[in-house]
Amino acid sequence: MESIKVKDYMNKRPVTFSPDMPLSSALEKLLRSQQTGGPVIDANKRLVGFISEQDMLQQLLRDSYHCQDSHSVSDCMTPNALAVQSEDSIIKLAEMMMPTKPKLYPVVDDGKLVGIITRRDVLRAISTQMGECLTHPV
Repeated sequence: MESIKVKDYMNKRPVTFSPDMPLSSALEKLLRSQQTGGPVIDANKRLVGFISEQDMLQQLLRDSYHCQDSHSVSDCMTPNALAVQSEDSIIKLAEMMMPTKPKLYPVVDDGKLVGIITRRDVLRAISTQMGECLTHPV
């Protein structure tokens, strides 16, 4: 199981956001994506932050109350987002996720975003491994 890598289960085409994107546009994009959040990247695909449903909630409540759309992703995103590398072990990632860490991690190689991996992806990897173990017991 230690040999299973993040790259084997990550989503290589995640929904991403730019820091200057209006928050209302980011909300629509997030809702269409079925993701609970996403990486915020610059023009060079470098990770600059992360925005989640929770990050958006408070600001969007205020904006909708005042019927305004004056905020951008950079106003709500979490800078310095936690990330993993594609060659990281699924086991290492599962251990990182167990306490109260994020459910979704950007995957960054050489400073650039290459995908995302979710808790569900990690569970899928574990399920596949368990299925193989039960089919071919040692």
